Amino acid sequence: MGKSCLECGDNIVGRVDKKFCSDACRNAYNNNVNKDSKNLIRNTNNRLRKNYRILEALNPDQKTKTSRSKLIENGFDFNYFTSIYTTKAGAIYYFVYDQGYLPLEGDFYALVKRES
Repeated sequence: MGKSCLECGDNIVGRVDKKFCSDACRNAYNNNVNKDSKNLIRNTNNRLRKNYRILEALNPDQKTKTSRSKLIENGFDFNYFTSIYTTKAGAIYYFVYDQGYLPLEGDFYALVKRES
């Protein structure tokens, strides 16, 4: 009695510990198993990538100032960032990789680029 493929149910020929009849079935099975977590990761990475592009476009000189409305107008999502840096003085910078922003008074933000 032979084993059958976990994805399509066909008989498996070959090694005793084989679970799939082909690479295509193995990939399809694993893609279905990981679909939900992959969507979450993909959507989060897309938002981070969009935020990064917005900060990079608004901050060509590595240090500038912009308004909250300008960030929102470009589609910036303040809920997505990769790290937080707190200075000794207590100022809190939010970073999307090496592009950061510091909330200022009056709905303005200082945009900075972290030195590598």
